[in-house]
This record gives sequence, structure tokens and C-alpha cells, in this order.
Amino acid sequence: MGNSKKRRKGSDDHKMRLPPAPRARHRRDSSGWLGLAAMAYVGIDYVRHVSPVWHELMQPALWAALVIATIIRVPLYRHWSLELPAAIPFILSLLFMLSALLFEAICVRLATAVLGLDWHNGTPPLPDVGQWLLLALNEKLPQTLVNILRAHIIGLHHFLMLFIMLCFSVLFNSVEAPGLGLGARYMFTMSIGRLLRALGFVSTILPSPRPWCASTRFRVPPYPHRWTQKYYVPYSNNFDAIRQVIKHDIAYAVAGNYSTEFQPHWGLMNFLADFLRPTASKGSSSWYNLLTKAGGGCNDLLFSGHMFVATLTAMAWKEAYGGYSSALIWMFVMHSAQREIRERYHYSVDCVVAIYMGILLWKMTGLFWPIKDASRDRRLDKLDKIQSRLLQAAKDSDIDAVRQLLNEVDLSSQVSQKPGTMADFGSSDIFPINRQTWFSFAHQKNLVLRYFGSA
Repeated sequence: MGNSKKRRKGSDDHKMRLPPAPRARHRRDSSGWLGLAAMAYVGIDYVRHVSPVWHELMQPALWAALVIATIIRVPLYRHWSLELPAAIPFILSLLFMLSALLFEAICVRLATAVLGLDWHNGTPPLPDVGQWLLLALNEKLPQTLVNILRAHIIGLHHFLMLFIMLCFSVLFNSVEAPGLGLGARYMFTMSIGRLLRALGFVSTILPSPRPWCASTRFRVPPYPHRWTQKYYVPYSNNFDAIRQVIKHDIAYAVAGNYSTEFQPHWGLMNFLADFLRPTASKGSSSWYNLLTKAGGGCNDLLFSGHMFVATLTAMAWKEAYGGYSSALIWMFVMHSAQREIRERYHYSVDCVVAIYMGILLWKMTGLFWPIKDASRDRRLDKLDKIQSRLLQAAKDSDIDAVRQLLNEVDLSSQVSQKPGTMADFGSSDIFPINRQTWFSFAHQKNLVLRYFGSA
């Protein structure tokens, strides 16, 4: 009789033993394969500088392995219900990014062409203390370490590919679904940054760290635009003229007599000809072909677009995946920044501003476009804290205490926000609550209530 009571009590305890609440950050695959694949991609791509023969063998093998693994995982993916709602924001973010890049390309061409090639060739670069420091370290550090700092380990295309790998890793449960939502946030943040960058460098034109760049890459007239001639050229080398401009706040210069500007036939885009200042060339004079030559620019573009993309990739990787690979990517960001300065692609201020702008914008978009749903995390954390009290209340058959504890879990997930804000858009449309996590919580709640119902 006593044994039967013990068995019945043990069975009741087993019946009431609630499964542990899964935490959002520990549901992912923790095997670390994504970090290994990322480092393998960067390392194998660098082999091209060491042994091109081995690189030709290793790179196709790596890509084939990644593609085959992805194709195998696609039919097994169980979160398409989360990807489909994120498809429309993904497409809208893509269109927004393309529009921002087009605007940036126009600004790059304008900033290069408005002052003419004579200004680019004759204006010395700005003093850069950061570059002086790197040159001084070359004389102090061991040559091996200097060679590592100079090595072209990682570039812009590597950071973009690392982010693409991060998005596709949802197929392997390495990051939380939806991958399209993560990509949408990345492109949206990049678009905002690109617009701010274009507004910055087009408003004040800074001399290039590479004075020879413009004459080798761009075909623009050597003289300034007639509007620029009136407001800039007379004062550039005359401090008394600058004093008069400050005193009277008017321009008194007359534009010089130069040859007539070339006017191409761009159809609906012909209004851009006066700003982009094209030169007569053989063959097609398509405005599209003209803008493609403006990629990257020559005069200093504050802030660095390369470092901005690198920082966004590092921030996305840290937030979505983390681990040792995230630390390595941040090291790559720092290495890329010092190489941009060392090779005079950018001034030090460009890289510094790009890094904190990338961090700031990613954090700001996270306020209304989170990767992880905050209410879900709070609910799971609260459930972890009260689980022992919940079990004790169930054993004591105290239904009121059980309901009160479950209500505390529900109340902990509530967020005070206005309906219809970007927070609703981010948490429901872009990154919906993980159904599996919510069903796990609901299952535990139903277990408790069903127990009292049967009792």
C-alpha cells in the first residue's frame, strides 16, 4: 500500500514536471560551424596572395560545399511562415538602398567635377595625424607585424559575403529566423547611412588623400564650374579677398571665360548634365555609364563607405550570432580601417566617423526593428524565475497562486508603446514572435491548468 502511494506520488511529480523554458539565446545551433565557414572563406580567399594555384583548387571546393549544404537544408527549413511576411519589407528595403546608392553616385560625381581637375591636382592633402602614427609604428614594430598590418586580408566584398552567409545560416538554425528580416534591416540601415554620407561629403568638398586619382579615373573639364568660379576661385589664395567676403557676405567675382560645357543627350536625365559636367567621348554617352565610373570617388568622402559597411556587418554578426567569430570580425574591421588610412584611401577621421556611425545607426534601427523580440525574452526570463514557485503551487493544489504566477508572466511581456508605430512594424512584420517559443510557453501553461482540471 505504501509502495503504491509512493509510485502514485512519483507519477504525479513526473506528470507535473514542467519542461524547462527555452531561452532565446540558447535555441540556436551552438556547434560553431558558421564561424568556421566564415573564417575558412576569408582564409582561403587570402591564399590567392600566397599560392594562386592552391587558391584555384580550394575556393571552388569551399563554394561547392556551401552551396550543396544550403540546397540540402532548404527542403528541411521549417520557418517559411516567418520568411514570407518579411519578403515585402525586404524588397522595399532593397529598392530604398538602390535609390540611396544612385543618389550617392550622383553626389560623388558632382563633388569630383564641380571644381575641375586642376583643383584636384593642385590642392595638397589635409594633414592626417592617424596616418603619421601608422608610419611611425612602421619604424618601431617588428617587420613581421608590419607586413600583417599591410596585408590585404579582407575587403569590402568579404564583409558583404560574410553578411550573406549570416542570413543564409537560418537554414541551419545558427541564427534566428527570418533571414529576410535580418537582410531588410541591414539594407535599410545601410541606406540611411549612405544618404547621410552623401549629404556630408557633397556639402563640403575636401581635398583627396590621393591628388592623382581624379585625373586618372574621371573625364571632367580641368577648370571649375562657372558657378564655382564665382564663389570659390577668387578667394582660394587671397586672404584679403576672404576677409572682404566675410565682411560684406556677398560675392563680387565674375566667372571666367572658358570653353562651352559639353551637353550630351540623356533624355529625361538631361537635367543632370549641368551638374555632372560630362566631357565629349567616343561612343555612347549614356548617363548610366557615366555614373558607374563614379564608384568610390577620388576626393575625400566623409565618412568612409567601406568602413560603414564593415561596421554594419560586424554589428549584425555580433547581435545575431556572437561568439569568437564575432570578435574576429571586429578585428578585421580594425585591420581594414588602419589599411584604409595607411594606403591613403581615406583620412583617419573618415574611418573613425564611419565606425561610430555604423554602431549608432544599427542601434537606432534596433529600437524599432529588433532582431529578437523583447517581449518574448522577458516572458521566458520571468518563466525561468518563477518555475520553482509554479511547481510548488501546483503541488499544493493552489489554483489561485498558479493563475497569479502565470498572469505575472503575461504582464512581464507587455511593452508600453503606441499602436501603429514603427515598433509594431518591426516586431510583427519584420521579426515576428517565434511561434515555437510561444507554443512552448503555452504548453507549460496548459499543463498546469489541465492538471487542476483533471484533479
